[in-house]
Amino acid sequence: MLIAATLAIFVAMLLAIFRGIAGPTLYDRILAVNMFGTKTVLLISLLGFVMGRPEFLDIAIVYALINFISVIGVLRYSDTDQFKHRQSNDKPTEKEL
Repeated sequence: MLIAATLAIFVAMLLAIFRGIAGPTLYDRILAVNMFGTKTVLLISLLGFVMGRPEFLDIAIVYALINFISVIGVLRYSDTDQFKHRQSNDKPTEKEL
């Protein structure tokens, strides 16, 4: 039963990687990275349970916090003017010149 859960998490992680690469927008890619991080936390927790190592839960919690803070940081940075880029057919505005 635990092997099936581990395989299901790996499949979900592969789908998240695929969505991160093929995502049409930046927000799809960020969501895929967040989903990959969440599945990684689940995998670490599951492996800790299977191996009888409860200290893996501490590692999973720290990884979840790092994942959360990094996604918030990337989303905040993506809202700035430095990160935004124009389409090739857009004319620059007077402010940008």
